[in-house]
Amino acid sequence: MRDATYYATALKNGVFSIDELLEMIVKKAQLHQDLNAFIYDFDIHGAKSDYEKTKNGIFGGLPIPLKILGQNKAGWPATSASRIFADTKARKSNNYVKALMKSGLTPFGQTNAPEFGFKNITDPTLYGPSRNPWNLAYSPGGSSGGAAAAVAAGIFPLAGASDGGGSIRIPASFSGLIGLKPTRGAIPTGPDSWRDWQGAAINFALTVSIRDTEKLFYGIRGQHPAAPYQAPQREWERKPLKNKLKIAYTTTSPVGSMVSAEAEKAVVDAVVFLQSLGHEVVEIKYPLDGRQLICDYYKMNGAETAAMFAEIEQGIGRAVTKEDMELMTWGIYQAGLKTPAAKYVATLQNWDHAAFVMEELFTDYDLFLTPTTAYSAPKIDENLQSEKIFAQLAQVETLNETQADELVYEMFEKSLALSPFTQLANLTGEPAISLPTFITQAGMPLGIQFMAAKGREDLLFQIGKIFELEGKFRLPKTYQHETF
Repeated sequence: MRDATYYATALKNGVFSIDELLEMIVKKAQLHQDLNAFIYDFDIHGAKSDYEKTKNGIFGGLPIPLKILGQNKAGWPATSASRIFADTKARKSNNYVKALMKSGLTPFGQTNAPEFGFKNITDPTLYGPSRNPWNLAYSPGGSSGGAAAAVAAGIFPLAGASDGGGSIRIPASFSGLIGLKPTRGAIPTGPDSWRDWQGAAINFALTVSIRDTEKLFYGIRGQHPAAPYQAPQREWERKPLKNKLKIAYTTTSPVGSMVSAEAEKAVVDAVVFLQSLGHEVVEIKYPLDGRQLICDYYKMNGAETAAMFAEIEQGIGRAVTKEDMELMTWGIYQAGLKTPAAKYVATLQNWDHAAFVMEELFTDYDLFLTPTTAYSAPKIDENLQSEKIFAQLAQVETLNETQADELVYEMFEKSLALSPFTQLANLTGEPAISLPTFITQAGMPLGIQFMAAKGREDLLFQIGKIFELEGKFRLPKTYQHETF
């Protein structure tokens, strides 16, 4: 398969030069301009210069695009897809980008994302919507939507992505890719931001092979001693893997919303396949109160957004206004301003309880299987917020705390119904992976998700290899009919 490992090996062996590879990428991107995957012109000269620093790493200097949100490289745009930062450039590279380069990846291009990463689709006012290579009428998902479009189209075999509530796994499901959200504290953070939504948000990548996923994880894993979250090092001990796994599963939405028959079938097909190989797969009830967890997630999101804008106001020397941001961002921000500190702390305590419940579950089971998303990708023009909600958002500052919280929940209700399964791993800090195993009758991809205990990415790689080696992946056509 022509994945990142293939291209890295070819580059190292002189099958083609870095100049030829960069030119090939630019040509592919030009052929796929209708995807609106990229927001920044490719700097070939800068990439050649960086290649001299990265070529001796494990990826041999392979080019990789960075997400416009939270993956800062010195001198590059750092807009967070928001017009308030439209002209902002990064003053320094963050530790994630430094880790990528140390592992042998050369930053090249920046991918589209929704404003501040608040959506599971990618349609920022600043840059416009990204489109899905499987069908241009559909979204590639979000918030790593530009990255997903770039990989699914075959422009890059690997792209920087990040996940604060499913933003790697959702576009992986919608775009037929592999999406790993690592354990909280496993991937470098800082120095501009250490906590990243209290550890709920984490950088990694979208990929098309388990060998790339595993190679990248082990290549960049680690943390600065100052980082507030440090991943348990259970798997680092390299214990022998089990021949037979015990897996819990459910297809029930944690928030009581509908789950499509095709998402249920994707999981049932996986269950039958795993049982045929001798693994024990057991149906369970969803182990937590998903609706309460989502409310806690939104509380965190609001409070963190309020803190972010307080810092922004200090930097720009004025108060931010409704005109500085999209209405959804304004609604989250205003709700956050109304959140008492005691309630914010209580939400984090609820996260800790959820983590305890899940870690107890993982004493009985190796993995927890669900759909990644309840439906396949929505259409670009699908209305996920009504005009009524937008009218209420324009007046959100007049609401009290309870009313604002209810509005935020209502604002996200249709979006949440698409992807109610991904947020849990962000709140508990456990790793999760979306695998591309299903195609709907409409010809669109749909992923299944496995979660594991903290520090047990090895089990996620193991289950991924089982599906991959048995030919169960349904990748974009540019990667099909190829072998390793």
